[in-house]
Amino acid sequence: MTAKLDPFAAAPALMKSWMGTSLTIHSSLEAGLIHLVEIRASQINGCANCLNMHTAAAREKGETEQRIYLLSAWRDAPCYTDRERAALGWTEALTKLSEGHTHEVAYAALKAEFSEEEQVKLTLMINIINGWNRLAIGFGLFVDPQAAKAIQAKVAA
Repeated sequence: MTAKLDPFAAAPALMKSWMGTSLTIHSSLEAGLIHLVEIRASQINGCANCLNMHTAAAREKGETEQRIYLLSAWRDAPCYTDRERAALGWTEALTKLSEGHTHEVAYAALKAEFSEEEQVKLTLMINIINGWNRLAIGFGLFVDPQAAKAIQAKVAA
């Protein structure tokens, strides 16, 4: 896939702000949970770029191959905690909003596992990864995970 444009070159100030917001939200909940959310939303959206980056990052932080491979079947796999299941259910409900407003069951599980502040943090994270998926798919981006780290470090500086 060839990129249609480089959003960081086309709109540097906005992309720096977007990246900064992403990094802030990303660090607001436990890293392992965030990686699962990023991977699951990216699976649903079919974002090869984000799947490549976030599975590599998850492995780097100690996530197991089993849990990464089973993520698309998380409901039937016994290796996820109730908190992770609630986050994954909420991720799916919000990522698939166009398929109908059936998020009440997912919200009940979310409410049982997350404080109100954490619910907001998780919802923002789901919005962030869905936004990144749309940028990557829309502009045909495919960034090597190491190059993405360099971009993040530059923005964070």
